[in-house]
Amino acid sequence: MKRIWAPWRMEYIKGDAEETVCLFCSRLAQHDGLENLILHRGKHAFVILNRYPYTNGHMMVVPNTHAPSIEDLKKDTLSELMRLTNQALAVLRKVYHAQAFNIGINIGEASGAGIADHVHMHIVPRWAGDTNFMSTTAETRVLPEALEETFERLRSSWRELNRNP
Repeated sequence: MKRIWAPWRMEYIKGDAEETVCLFCSRLAQHDGLENLILHRGKHAFVILNRYPYTNGHMMVVPNTHAPSIEDLKKDTLSELMRLTNQALAVLRKVYHAQAFNIGINIGEASGAGIADHVHMHIVPRWAGDTNFMSTTAETRVLPEALEETFERLRSSWRELNRNP
């Protein structure tokens, strides 16, 4: 039986990750909700909250195709990744009044990719003065809102956006 990737499991820490199922692929097979944190599904990609966010609203846009790099994706998928990223910016501006964003893709394990076999794009909302010193100095993240509340707020905004394109 295959195991689901989970960073808190000893098997993963000990390097037994090759026996695990892709986190993103397993989420696609689940019903949307707090269990999988999928905010929106497109035809070729989906938007999911990061379970271990740098800040509230930290999302990822993930292709449905299991591929290690954007070079391996078809044009329709690449196009949808950018459309969903653009929609994510609108949702984060509306819900959290984000002033800026970090958007990035880590390709390959050496780049810091936590899930190197399934490429994905991070969208991290930012505000003036929001230093990440706690992560740097104390390996601690301070989030003013519970993940469950973030999920409900963002999912509601995604639904509204799709009703009123």
